[in-house]
Amino acid sequence: MAKAASVPARWIVRSAWRLHRGIHRYSGGRLGLWRPRPGRWGTLRLTASGRRTGEPRSVILAYLEDGPNLHMLAMNGWGAGEPVWWLNLQAGPDATVQLRGEAPRPVRARPAAGAERADLWQRWREVDAKLDAYADLRPTETAVVVLEPR
Repeated sequence: MAKAASVPARWIVRSAWRLHRGIHRYSGGRLGLWRPRPGRWGTLRLTASGRRTGEPRSVILAYLEDGPNLHMLAMNGWGAGEPVWWLNLQAGPDATVQLRGEAPRPVRARPAAGAERADLWQRWREVDAKLDAYADLRPTETAVVVLEPR
């Protein structure tokens, strides 16, 4: 059993991500995205269609690479419920991602399952030793989302 973890208040998490998005936007995309390094995740900008409005919705997310695929955790700040970006991708899996120093590229999202999910989860564990403790804070299993090139 993982040691109990605590996370910042929801308003702090939301404020931090808003600030991060704002830095990316106001710098014209020059700041706010970085590539993963050994033992460290990177950040990307994901744009998907809103499931209710159909309008483009963008978020900045942590990710790791797995060959041509990118993967991230649908964790909602380790709170209950699924993050909106994951709900949007479940409704319409086609999206675009922007990585540091690259033009936006089209991707298709899907959840990892079985051995693939276990392998990708282990890769996240190597980046964050408290991963299982954080995941225990959620009432449901945290999806590992794979973005495949289209």
